[in-house]
Amino acid sequence: MGRGATRNDLPARFGLAGREADGDWLDQQDREEGGPPKLKTSVQIERPKSILTRNSSPDVPFDRSVNPYRGCEHGCIYCYARPTHAFHDLSPGLDFESKLFAKPDAPGLLRRELAKKSYAPAAIAFGTNTDAYQPIERDWKIMRSCLEVLAECNHPLTITTKSDRVVRDLDLLAPMAAKGLVAVAISITSLDPKIHRTLEPRAARPERRLAAMRELRAAGVPVHVNVSPVIPAITDAELEAILEAAAEAGARTASYIPVRLPHEVAPLFRAWLEAHYPDRAGKVMAQIQSLRGGRDNDGQFFSRMKGAGVWAQLLRTRFKLACRKLGLNDASVTLRTDLFCPPEGDQLRLL
Repeated sequence: MGRGATRNDLPARFGLAGREADGDWLDQQDREEGGPPKLKTSVQIERPKSILTRNSSPDVPFDRSVNPYRGCEHGCIYCYARPTHAFHDLSPGLDFESKLFAKPDAPGLLRRELAKKSYAPAAIAFGTNTDAYQPIERDWKIMRSCLEVLAECNHPLTITTKSDRVVRDLDLLAPMAAKGLVAVAISITSLDPKIHRTLEPRAARPERRLAAMRELRAAGVPVHVNVSPVIPAITDAELEAILEAAAEAGARTASYIPVRLPHEVAPLFRAWLEAHYPDRAGKVMAQIQSLRGGRDNDGQFFSRMKGAGVWAQLLRTRFKLACRKLGLNDASVTLRTDLFCPPEGDQLRLL
């Protein structure tokens, strides 16, 4: 399968040297060997000292999150987490989706955090930076191990994913949902297979995400659909169709986010447009800039999630009308914290 980024030569903000292919070498290799080798995914182990990431952002509905992986093989060209790879002196381009980091100590670190006497429970968000159910989770199972810790402690969590792999863990999620401890958000950007293949090449196909919604809902797990990102002149026409398909599949609540292009994401996205939509690249960027105050990106709280201007207002109106028609957001989902029981220490388990 293909990759999302079309380049890997971005100079980073933290001293990363630019990566440029040697054209003469590639020409010679193509003549002798038939082209450059296929880009393979590699995984390195990362051993953080803590696993809970705290935030005080006023425009997000959580104050803590866990990311079992760094980087994401889904390869979504628009991913706002791409710039984080620059902290490792790696490119937010192809490196982000092919040079991944796994955190196998995450479950133990999470258990240690929950056992602290000072710990006060609140929903932990998974999938806020990179997808906890990306393809390497099949083998590493770090997300599942974290779930086992939270299930043992009756601790609430939310999951945001583009993968149908989440239904693998229904044996844990369903009992937690029955206690009011979990909700799952499935992100859907487009229902068009052609758009999906280039926009998010290694994420689950849209129909598989909808099927996962049905399985989750049938198991009693509250399901949310996040139409994100909405890209002008490429996916925005699908807003109502996505909401309708998700409502039919069992979604109870919905949200949307216009495309965000922070830091290195902007040049990557522009290159992607030129490669796949050269006929409308200028129009797409003009509309993005119209809702971002004339810039490629607006990092201000609140406006970064909804945009501003005429196009943003039209999108808000369409979203509200569609949700009202489909019965989405008629009621909110509240997760319980009163059932939390700190994990037992190792000594107690021996007695």
